[in-house]
Amino acid sequence: MDNLDDFLVMRPPTANRPLLGLTVLVVEDSRFACDAIRLLCQRSGARIRRADSLAHARQHLKVYRPSVVIVDLGLPDGPGEGLIHDLTHGTPRVDVVLGTSGDPDAANRAMDAGADGFIAKPVASLSAFQNAILSLLPKDRQPPGPRLVRDEVVEPDPLALRDDLALVADVLADRGALSSDTVAYLSQFVGGLARTADDTDLGEAAGRLGQSRSDPALIAAARADLSRLVTARLGASGPI
Repeated sequence: MDNLDDFLVMRPPTANRPLLGLTVLVVEDSRFACDAIRLLCQRSGARIRRADSLAHARQHLKVYRPSVVIVDLGLPDGPGEGLIHDLTHGTPRVDVVLGTSGDPDAANRAMDAGADGFIAKPVASLSAFQNAILSLLPKDRQPPGPRLVRDEVVEPDPLALRDDLALVADVLADRGALSSDTVAYLSQFVGGLARTADDTDLGEAAGRLGQSRSDPALIAAARADLSRLVTARLGASGPI
């Protein structure tokens, strides 16, 4: 930790920057979703670190002790529930552990694993983000006096969405058959992107892929449909 980080950690939270002094570790494979959280942390005063897999998260946790950890439940190397369990049952315990997913029904899975709370994607509201963390912090870690509630919605970088879609396109372009695990992962990953980008057609295509994973013919049709949509969005001029 450098001198600037030391200085920021010692600064108390304020009404305008209620998360000042906190470090948030975001365990999230989507660059687009992570950019939204980055903007929310920036506007709230918190510092952010990102891990794009369970393995990378565990590497971070060997070196840093964040104040808050936000864990996506669908990661490329496994579900996030195991990490949530380890964080909430370890010593010393992380102050706040939140699960997140584009599937609202995943909240129960996160809470069953021991999460303190759950944030449904898309994560865009500044006030909702701040409240999700502040409501779980001890009183001495919260800003003194009244806090201005800012009804602000962040817009993540469309280039981050393009990067996520390019990754999906590479997987779909592989000539080999998709495993059931890959189909399930792609379905939830693209579904989360679609919710964050408010892209109904993309979300429906991701849902069809997820529902077809036991039938090779349906998988092939859903894969082709999703590939067509992803290619069209990558080829579109301007922001997606």
